[in-house]
Amino acid sequence: MRVLHLATHEGSGAGRAAGRIHLGLRREKFDSHMLVAQKSSELPTVVKLDRYRTFFKKVQARLFGRELSKRLGQNTTFSINATASLLRSPIDQIAPDLINLHWVGWEYFKIEDLAKLQKPLVWTLQDMWPFTGGCHYSQGCDRYLQSCGNCPQLKANQENDLSRWVWQRKARSWQDLDLTIVTPSTWMADCARASSLFKQLRIETIPFGLDTQIYRPIDPQLARQKLALPTNKKLVLFGALSATQDHRKGFHLLIPALTKLAQSEWGDRIELVVFGASRPDEPIDLGFPTHYLGQLNTDAALTEAYSAADVMIVPSVEEAFGQTASEALACGTPVIAFRGTGVQDIVDHQQTGYLVKPYEVEDLAAGIAWVLDADPELTAKLRYQSRLKAETEFSLSVQAQRYLKIYAELANADRQERLPQAIPVLTKEFS
Repeated sequence: MRVLHLATHEGSGAGRAAGRIHLGLRREKFDSHMLVAQKSSELPTVVKLDRYRTFFKKVQARLFGRELSKRLGQNTTFSINATASLLRSPIDQIAPDLINLHWVGWEYFKIEDLAKLQKPLVWTLQDMWPFTGGCHYSQGCDRYLQSCGNCPQLKANQENDLSRWVWQRKARSWQDLDLTIVTPSTWMADCARASSLFKQLRIETIPFGLDTQIYRPIDPQLARQKLALPTNKKLVLFGALSATQDHRKGFHLLIPALTKLAQSEWGDRIELVVFGASRPDEPIDLGFPTHYLGQLNTDAALTEAYSAADVMIVPSVEEAFGQTASEALACGTPVIAFRGTGVQDIVDHQQTGYLVKPYEVEDLAAGIAWVLDADPELTAKLRYQSRLKAETEFSLSVQAQRYLKIYAELANADRQERLPQAIPVLTKEFS
């Protein structure tokens, strides 16, 4: 059986998650391949889609990209998916028996073309786009429970807006698909089950995995020396893609929590470390130093950052999973996050970190202080349990076996559907 994974950017957070599934399956000797628009690895089983870059730029510039971007602003990603697909030919060349979709919402395939693939489909949800009218995260809006329209992110102020049009296209196209949904967290599964587009589908939850031999604890003092970080302070780590600019990542909530700590007895004992962002021209004054590591593009650099920290903060207000949290646990670093997002599946309260009341700055500050103030015995316990959680729940092998179970079930079901109907045998009894 051959499985093909479809993803847009191999090097993005979503692309890394998809690549880890692919890698885990390959390690299990499974026939897995990956088709991407932008490739960053040297793996021969990851195939780059030709002509993507030129195609994407022309379409985005000539149709609607500029005006839509102006309307939405930097804190929103909205994909209407209105251009022709370039996938049919490369998919036919790879000839998969099953297709696993990942983050493909941004002009990678046309909504209406999914049904033409005529293969069993698994869709691993990296965000909410597959069951909304175009937004990748709803930002608290519940219109995807019905049929979208009057989208607050578009600021259209009318029912039959762009989001309603996208939702209607999905409703027509999704209804006849042989589609199984896999979510990385119970939060995302609950959102999908409540949605008008996916509520009738099979929905499974499989956490994203990672290589626990790469993401592993290393000596904190050595890690700090490599990163030129102080060795005599408690280090609070925060990081993500566009860490300080993406509102969804919660940096705006971390700032007042740290400011509160700076005004306490912790003021001269802690320092902040940020990756995924460079030092701004006008750095925020928290009352103690902040170290900006910039973009960390290698697993080794990320492992050093996690291992150097005393605690990792993942204050996202919406998050499908939170790979920085699982990576930190694998390095033995406890994690603090808000309840009510996908990260809550990763963190066990006061066992591998601290789960904060949504979205209370006071409790966030209290959680940071609780971890940093732990005695040596509790600190060692938190680190041990963090690593153990990563090994037992997030290893590539565990993730691969869970996917293989679903693939086998779908393959058997597809095989049964394609078998000719049995001809009834008539028997006659003789007296």
